[in-house]
Amino acid sequence: MPTNHEVTNQVPPLAGHNVADDVPLIEGLRRESADWAADELRSLGELAGSEQAQEWGRLANECPPVLHTHDSVGHRLDEVEFHPHYHSLMATAAERGLNAAAWLQQRPGAHAARIAKTFVWAQTDAGHMCPVNMSYSAVPALRHSPEIVARYEKQLAAPHYDPKLGPLSTKQSLVFGMSMTEKQGGSDLRANTTSATPTADGTYRVTGHKWFTSAPMSDAFLAVARTANGMSCFLLPRVLPDGSRNGIHFQRLKSKLGNRSNASAEVEYDQAVGELVGEEGRGVRTIMQMVNYSRLGCLMMSAAFMRKGLVRALHHARHRRAFGSLLVETPLMGNVLSDLALESEAAITVMMRLAGATDRANAGDEDEAEFRRLGLAVSKYWVCKRAQHVVGEALECLGGNGYVEDSGMPRLYREAPLQSVWEGAGNVAALDVLRAIKRSPESLDAFLAEVNLAQGSDPRLDAAVLSLTELLGDTENLEFGARRLVERMALVLQGSLLVRFSDPAVADAFCASRLDGDWGAVFGTLGRAADTKTILDRVPAYDV
Repeated sequence: MPTNHEVTNQVPPLAGHNVADDVPLIEGLRRESADWAADELRSLGELAGSEQAQEWGRLANECPPVLHTHDSVGHRLDEVEFHPHYHSLMATAAERGLNAAAWLQQRPGAHAARIAKTFVWAQTDAGHMCPVNMSYSAVPALRHSPEIVARYEKQLAAPHYDPKLGPLSTKQSLVFGMSMTEKQGGSDLRANTTSATPTADGTYRVTGHKWFTSAPMSDAFLAVARTANGMSCFLLPRVLPDGSRNGIHFQRLKSKLGNRSNASAEVEYDQAVGELVGEEGRGVRTIMQMVNYSRLGCLMMSAAFMRKGLVRALHHARHRRAFGSLLVETPLMGNVLSDLALESEAAITVMMRLAGATDRANAGDEDEAEFRRLGLAVSKYWVCKRAQHVVGEALECLGGNGYVEDSGMPRLYREAPLQSVWEGAGNVAALDVLRAIKRSPESLDAFLAEVNLAQGSDPRLDAAVLSLTELLGDTENLEFGARRLVERMALVLQGSLLVRFSDPAVADAFCASRLDGDWGAVFGTLGRAADTKTILDRVPAYDV
């Protein structure tokens, strides 16, 4: 007879598994000419799924950063103290090439390999991936000034992590951040008031206040400030070449919903020394190179949140019994999990396609560059929106246990909205799609050429492409209906990729539910024809 303290019908902890054992991810790695990185991915996946790395992520969030503005006698410090395991996460990311290393790898699939590895490692902790992704994304912006990028590119790509404060030239490796948003402007960078004044030595003095600067312990920041010739982009180091502190003062850390392992600060620039990146007056264009590559990171993080939430929900359902059956064997729970799996696989597939487009665009393929321009804006909008719904439903699969912090699901739930806000919230992303269509009609041509590669494979997809062209033709209501248009574009793109590359059962269920109108407002409304077993077989299921 069981006693009060005998634990039965509870789910074993999910640890000691390989996060890289993921069918759609491995298939994408192979498709995008990056299967040479399969062993690296598996090695990192084993570490990411270990109890040690999961504990690093937990503690980095349980013990958030602390700001120290001054020392005991009143000298300015402007330093942020992190839990030691935040540094463990950062060190691993650098050692495994998740920083800017892909920019220096002269081989096909370098960026696709990196995005697959970041997808795996992001499932330990989201916060530290912000400075990792920004350091990666800084390189294309810095390349607007060849002398500057030549000076710092190798340090940004170094397989080391060097958290000590010092002049840039003295450090083994570097972490770069981004400092753009001001309180009066938000995403409207042209409303910024921070100013930059040239000096006799060729540098500038930057003065102003930034409302959001994530990862304030970065070694340097890319920031926009106004000169006589308009908005310009500057590189501001935290420590000057002579070892003195630059005029960069942290006012306070933001108290955020999630992303707690990562510090986000309000920053005041007080005659801070800055170096011009690119041309004066073209700063928004310059720094948008960094934003554009950061958006791929946002998409990747959202795909990682989906996968982590789904895998935990499936793990729970495979071990928890209710009313005489395992939850996963009940028709309704199987329907919910399969529906979540479709969303997750579609996100991974489009993520890897865009990572491959990044490789080919950087190699000079203009068609891929045009496809990436529009495909990334569309997918960033949609995948980041869907992550919030997927994670919320996955939490609910665990019942009351999912609402308890010990399960890890509340931390994931708090993280999920961030990527949709970061680098342009939903309306900004939707308007960016319209801007791309208007200014670069070649990008729309490339997008339609991509989805038409699946033409004739599924009548529901063909009909959806036709409806998309009708929406695009309604020019009078294009902005008013921008969200509907972008959603449709995202679903058509995902559907075309799944039809071409995924298991037929996955493609069929996706087209039936997402494109044919036979889908409810919540997850778990797939039709009876859906092959839920095959769909779920493509989701990692770990015996631990």
